[in-house]
Amino acid sequence: MTADVNRLIAFYKTPLGRICRALVREQVMGLADDVRGKRVLGLGFATPYLRFTLSTAERVLAFMPARQGASAWPREGPSHTVLCDPLEMPLTDAAIDLTIAIHAMEHVADAEELMRELWRITAPNGDLILVVPRRRGIWAQRDNTPFGQGNPYSGGQLDRLLREFGFVPVAWRDGLFLPPFQSSLVLKSTRLFERVGRLFGPAMSGVICVRARKQAFPAIPRRKRAERFVRVPGMSAATARQG
Repeated sequence: MTADVNRLIAFYKTPLGRICRALVREQVMGLADDVRGKRVLGLGFATPYLRFTLSTAERVLAFMPARQGASAWPREGPSHTVLCDPLEMPLTDAAIDLTIAIHAMEHVADAEELMRELWRITAPNGDLILVVPRRRGIWAQRDNTPFGQGNPYSGGQLDRLLREFGFVPVAWRDGLFLPPFQSSLVLKSTRLFERVGRLFGPAMSGVICVRARKQAFPAIPRRKRAERFVRVPGMSAATARQG
């Protein structure tokens, strides 16, 4: 199931959504480091986590899948949002220095084809940051948040997928150790849950965050799409002039 843009926006307006955004953004910013002068792409529904890039990056784009829908972002100034097919993004080869994909990998119909496309658009020595629900995490087991939708991943699955399609993981982080409940007790004890959860290790986290670097060797070629036979009505010059 793909969360639509209205439900995503509604979630991030809730108290739990605001806390979730703050906690995950800490991990994303730590992995992204300095984005000064870089061309940054947010893929999926990454806009709640991209604002830190606006002031220093050379260019910031937010690509949202057609199945999900799009919303204008940021609120001020021209919109950076593009509605597109994530498997065929309207970008030239090696156009992006850093892609931040959130609410993307777990919803795409063909993860392998998406990885091929990400390799294509990533510049040499460019980076990819993925944030995905942890397969055994409590956030993936409950469908009251966007991280409970789609196909969650384990760390091993994510590592294999990245390496198979030309990306080498360089840094891993875990996030969302608090339970996904809109309870005042949980919301008031966020930092306590985060500290205690980290004592038990990554298995207690709700999401996996990884930064991976593009390798320089040629990517695995894109799959050849099956050709479709389309019957075109026969037309002649005389017929076209009638009417």
